[in-house]
Amino acid sequence: MDLLWPGFLALLGLIPLIVAIYIWMLRRRRRFAVRYSSLALVREALPDRSRWRRHLPFALFVAALASLVIALGRPVSIVSVPTDQTTIILAIDVSRSMCSTDIQPSRIEAAEAAALSFIQRQGARTQIGIVAFSGFAELIQPPTTDPEALQSAIESLATGSRTAIGSGLLKGLDAIAEIDPNVAPSVTDTSSGIEPTPVPKGAYAPDIIILLTDGVSNTGPAPLDAAQQAVDRGVRVYTIGFGTANGSNFPNCSQQFVGNEPFGGQPGGGGRQFGGQPGGGGRQFGGGGGGGFRRGIDEATLKQIADMTGGAYYPASSAGELQNVFQNLPTYLITKHETTEISFVFTAIGALLAALAIALSLLWHPLP
Repeated sequence: MDLLWPGFLALLGLIPLIVAIYIWMLRRRRRFAVRYSSLALVREALPDRSRWRRHLPFALFVAALASLVIALGRPVSIVSVPTDQTTIILAIDVSRSMCSTDIQPSRIEAAEAAALSFIQRQGARTQIGIVAFSGFAELIQPPTTDPEALQSAIESLATGSRTAIGSGLLKGLDAIAEIDPNVAPSVTDTSSGIEPTPVPKGAYAPDIIILLTDGVSNTGPAPLDAAQQAVDRGVRVYTIGFGTANGSNFPNCSQQFVGNEPFGGQPGGGGRQFGGQPGGGGRQFGGGGGGGFRRGIDEATLKQIADMTGGAYYPASSAGELQNVFQNLPTYLITKHETTEISFVFTAIGALLAALAIALSLLWHPLP
């Protein structure tokens, strides 16, 4: 159970105050009763059950107040429901380090082969989209069930300079938002105050992002800030760190993977096109210069992204391991989470307890 308006729980702090006032009133009445010793003796002679009859209505009234306060917090119940229709976004790092040959024939070619094998294993109703990112991110194939379109998009990948993991995540969220109306698009300026209301904790959309990278983010939005936007939208992110510990010499991309990324991949460049859309004009992403290449995988950040969003992190240091990772991704267990508000339950309990408290009070302590 989660609360949509947890701030109202602060009102529970009034209950100890009410109890303290009740105890003070009892003691005050007891002091006045001392003046009439005969009445005090009568009270002492009363059986124990008269004492709990005296306090039970108040206890029920306090419990009713607590239940009504919880109802004000808008409690919700989250139910996991299996779904056979989902959207998967493959966000693939196409920075120039992906041309490294420590994994044969190269990291990017091994990634392409693993991605194509993954696509072929998915169900007919699973929509898959392809996001490529280096210095910026681009959706090169909107979510589709067409395997030929997906294969064409994967084979069109070209490389560029730098690595913008955060951009890849945000572009993946936007691609999901185009398909799923329950997922809000990403927000570039998180200080503007226009972010959507976060989903209840533990609620997830029936959509996931699989992010594959071989390096460290060195441009674009901070990866953890982008991951927080995924958390707020209930989108799980599964991260894959791809590459060997030692890497290889500075990669020399073959002509197949060399594109023409404007301004070295810096945001703001015109004509930013990733890969060749089916029927498009060839491989126009990625590019030329070699600045900004870092060797090594930022596993700490990738693990944190996965932990934050409810996904998992997978390391892969060979083409075979990468194939195994894609095979073991829990895409067949994807569920959607339905959120049902249950404020009415606590309201009904509170009303029932309050009515019972009044009834018992009138029954055991009738008005004169």
